[in-house]
Amino acid sequence: MTDSTIDREYLAKRQLKKGTAGWVLLAGLGVSYVISGDFAGWNFGIGEAGWGGFVIAAILMGIMYFALVLSLAEMSAAIPASGGGYSFARQAMGPAGGYLTGLAVLIEYALAPAAIVIFIGAAVEELLGINGPLVYALFYAIFIGIHLAGVGEALKVMMVISGLAVFAIIATALALLGAFDASRLFDITPSDAAGASAFLPFGWAGVWAALPFGMWLFLAVEGVPLAAEESKDPARDVPRGIIGAMLFLIVTAVLVVVLLAGAAGASAIGQSGVPLVDALKMADHPTLAMLVNVLGLAGLIASFFSIIYGYSRLVFALSRAGYLPRMLSLTSKRKAPTWALVIPGIFGFLVSLSGEGDLILGMAVVGATLSYSLMALSHILLRLKRPDMPRPYKTPGGMLTSGVALILSLVALTGVYAFDPRAFFYTLALFVAGAAYYFLYSKNTLVAKTAEEEFQLVANAESDLDEDTAWSANAS
Repeated sequence: MTDSTIDREYLAKRQLKKGTAGWVLLAGLGVSYVISGDFAGWNFGIGEAGWGGFVIAAILMGIMYFALVLSLAEMSAAIPASGGGYSFARQAMGPAGGYLTGLAVLIEYALAPAAIVIFIGAAVEELLGINGPLVYALFYAIFIGIHLAGVGEALKVMMVISGLAVFAIIATALALLGAFDASRLFDITPSDAAGASAFLPFGWAGVWAALPFGMWLFLAVEGVPLAAEESKDPARDVPRGIIGAMLFLIVTAVLVVVLLAGAAGASAIGQSGVPLVDALKMADHPTLAMLVNVLGLAGLIASFFSIIYGYSRLVFALSRAGYLPRMLSLTSKRKAPTWALVIPGIFGFLVSLSGEGDLILGMAVVGATLSYSLMALSHILLRLKRPDMPRPYKTPGGMLTSGVALILSLVALTGVYAFDPRAFFYTLALFVAGAAYYFLYSKNTLVAKTAEEEFQLVANAESDLDEDTAWSANAS
């Protein structure tokens, strides 16, 4: 596809709405991606490692995510494209490296909503007594529909839902302060595992198995750069947004990890399906527990809603570049990527019918850790290959920071294997199948041979669109 007329016509049908999100809205998007993880899931890491062991796992994963976020902040300011990690990797490692990174992110973002909607179904059943495929389909249809209405409307709805979830966490923390007792953090009897103690009741092996649960406190925050093309000032807004989101999530993670176990006991929290609710009940706050149980659904919905946004922008970018079928990147009059929202949504709904939320979540985590290692490697390679690239924001620590993210992401990947080998191997099989699609077919259908060509085509199309808009305004 080299004819300029074809390029213009092709990309004119594949435009996102510019200037919609400032850094505050992007930070809200980052929090929204993750906030459901504070309500449930992470706490099972205490059951694997004890409170002390889980704290070590969570700190390691917090360091990994913070190092990755700082690396992504630099790359997103230098390469403000909607593909996020895919766009960075394509610059660093060429078309194949870009696709494989995008594939790993896509596995995470396509599977995570399927797991979350199963958890939403369980919450709806608790509140209303209904669950199953009808509930899953209804939530997918409603929230994909809101996204189809336009990104500005979608992000505003997301901010409101996230605000309710954050309120629930802060209210819970304040209520539990008076019930905190440090001795309850260590109420799990030490096992006979190597290195076991009151602090590490299941030894160092427990810390290893708890790593995926530590990730659940931050999983998907890396999706903020997927909104780069829709931000007001990508070079400034995306770094501020993703770093702001990460700092906020560290605070909420500390609140739930410390206060819940300190109020209700590590043993009870490590087995709870609704840890915030159970901790409030045990601390004699039944009314607040009932409210938080309702708002816990808001947390799940916030993550479900925002990750749908994330997968749609990634699929849009991969399709526009020719890696995936090109019809997936067509946008509507409202500049929403219609088929990039709908088709992965249908896939996620079908996956949700398995009902195996924990397995699907484990597979999403494997995809995430693969993508983290590739994105961290991209940062290192860009520093080595493109030292003169304009970098409006530079990662503190440079390649040392991204090197830490790379090492810890590989360690986290082995942790998923330690906890759930089935999820590990299923995801690798899915990754191999996706890679085969590229090497056997889509590598021959790319719109541009290099990342620079692709970005230039997009920039030219945006410039043409701006000129057409200005001409129409003057003519009228």
